[in-house]
Formats: sequence, structure tokens, C-alpha cells
Amino acid sequence: MSTSECTTAKELTQVMEERMNQVQARFQAITEQLEIQLDEMGTRINNLEENVMELMTQASMEDLPISKVTDLLPQ
Repeated sequence: MSTSECTTAKELTQVMEERMNQVQARFQAITEQLEIQLDEMGTRINNLEENVMELMTQASMEDLPISKVTDLLPQ
């Protein structure tokens, strides 16, 4: 292998390592964003469930069978 081929191989290796580091950093950032969004969604779902239960209690619907409650929900 000539000196120029060796230099080219080293440069290519360096470029590929830099690209892989960039891809890894981007993947990590996306993963963190998704985790945050999933946590927020979970919190919103929990709040929604609490609000629905409060509304059901206020409307004295807690004694209704679940099938009757789901019939009342919009489709």
C-alpha cells in the first residue's frame, strides 16, 4: 500500500468516524425528545382519566356498568 493510499484510507476512516458520531448524537437527541414527549403524553392521559372520573362522580355515574359509560362516550 502506497503512502497516498494509506493517507486516503486514514482520511476515509476519520470521515466515517465523524459521521457515525454525528448520527449517534442525532439519534440520542431524538431519543431524548421522544422520552420527554411520551412522559408528557402519559401525564396528559392521567389528567384526562382523573377529569373523566371527576365528571362521572359529579354526574353520579359511578354506579353505572362500564358498558353504559362507554355507550355515552362520543365515537
